[in-house]
Amino acid sequence: MLYELRIYHVVPGRMQELLDRFRDHTLKLFEKHDLKVTNFWLNADETKNQFYYVFEHTDQAAREKNFQAFLDDPEWLELVKRTESNGPLYEKIEEIYMNNAPFFQFA
Repeated sequence: MLYELRIYHVVPGRMQELLDRFRDHTLKLFEKHDLKVTNFWLNADETKNQFYYVFEHTDQAAREKNFQAFLDDPEWLELVKRTESNGPLYEKIEEIYMNNAPFFQFA
């Protein structure tokens, strides 16, 4: 398995808009493109304006194929255009790719 941690540095004051977009639209598009999310988190320090989630991919090739299909989806492109008409919702996204540590097994 390949895990992808995505860290959004959200524009101050736009967190709720980003969360609403995920809840109402993005999750459905992720499912459509076989992008499995393990969980979502918000930074406990709200002043940091950070939103996190982890994708679970079978491998890097599956990640690239599925994520590119998501990015090219006309529904996603229209959603971004509509929800970012007043500017972007985030300043940047960090991506960290991870594999399980060999000494740890889930029960």
